[in-house]
Amino acid sequence: MYFLGLGVFLLIFKYFEIGPMANWSWWIILAPFGLAMLWWAWADGSGYTKRKAMDRENLRKAERIEKQKDALGLRPRKPR
Repeated sequence: MYFLGLGVFLLIFKYFEIGPMANWSWWIILAPFGLAMLWWAWADGSGYTKRKAMDRENLRKAERIEKQKDALGLRPRKPR
């Protein structure tokens, strides 16, 4: 996502000819979009995206279970 944001930033500055990016080559300006594509291909191919999604689901499940335990009063008592 950072590569995509950087690419949009550079593209806007190149298009409106703002700052030193106005004189840069288009290859440099468009390179972050290629890097974003490579990142997404690697993340999907290696299972990184799926692992992150499963981690978020497991965290939400654990939070939901804790919230239900609190609502039912099933929390362990504090030691005396």
